Amino acid sequence: MEDMGQPESREEEHPQLPPGQRLQRGWPVTHYGPVPKFRPDRWEFRAFGATADGDKHCWTHEEFTALPYTTVVADMHCVTKFSMLGAEWGGVRTRTILDLAPPAPDVTHVMVWAEYGFSSNLRLADFAAEKCLFATHRSGELLTAEHGFPVRLIVPHLYAWKGPKWVRGIEYMTADRRGFWEERGYHNLGDPWQEQRYSYQEEPGEGPEL
Repeated sequence: MEDMGQPESREEEHPQLPPGQRLQRGWPVTHYGPVPKFRPDRWEFRAFGATADGDKHCWTHEEFTALPYTTVVADMHCVTKFSMLGAEWGGVRTRTILDLAPPAPDVTHVMVWAEYGFSSNLRLADFAAEKCLFATHRSGELLTAEHGFPVRLIVPHLYAWKGPKWVRGIEYMTADRRGFWEERGYHNLGDPWQEQRYSYQEEPGEGPEL
């Protein structure tokens, strides 16, 4: 079992933390449902939906792990109020996928799809952020299955639920729609610095048009 960690100190001692967060020692395991079994011969990463060329783009696990590898140092803020600061993540930049499988000009949002049909919606600008990464490693070591191996999305400037574990692809969208947790009461945008935790906090224009 992974070390669930202990909170290190209170928010006021760490001004780099978003409001309501606490610094965490260790990396808690938090997810909904069972850990999927990885089958490399069946695994593929897909980019589909409103692509620029109208085609679906696919990578096997071998092809995906051969894409340019980069590392970023970035924080992780969980909506359950713990934060990890200055973690080193390694993997494939979201911008690499955007370059290899460009979205159509009218794309505004991306739905990230993971195992068991789990999904998370992001604005295209959030998905394309400089430190947004399809992570395969942390601190130079492969992710464990419990933490999202083979691929999890890291979106450091948003709450961690916006970055699913066990990612299998992305869908380009010309209009927003809510993902798994967003349909179940979580905020559509998820900015930790604004404490956008729950859908009842949404201002006009922050959610999909009805």
